Amino acid sequence: QVQLVESGGGLVQAGGSLRLSCLASGRPISSSPMGWFRQAPGKEREFVAAISWGGATIRYADSVKGRFTISRDNAKNTLYLRMDNLKPEDTAIYYCAARGSSVMAVTTTKYDYWGQGTRVTVSS
Repeated sequence: QVQLVESGGGLVQAGGSLRLSCLASGRPISSSPMGWFRQAPGKEREFVAAISWGGATIRYADSVKGRFTISRDNAKNTLYLRMDNLKPEDTAIYYCAARGSSVMAVTTTKYDYWGQGTRVTVSS
């Protein structure tokens, strides 16, 4: 089992930046692809970014490409999401997730472990 705890959310003005963190416990995540997803009010949870277990392969949703950066520090069992040039449409609860398989994925159904989420609100 893997427990995931997100932090770093908050209220920020449009154009601002935030860095989300996701601390894993229970077992090392060094062999697990991981991802960030978000869910805005009234919408389905959607893919934001994913990173392979070693960090060599990264994928982004088109809506965040060029503004968000996913990274990981396996020694610290931590996943990060740096968010720059935030827009009001980025407002959502952000979740980190880990796969039980070693293959990276971009869909919610492929992930086995989820955090409780951290809220990000971007004001215009």
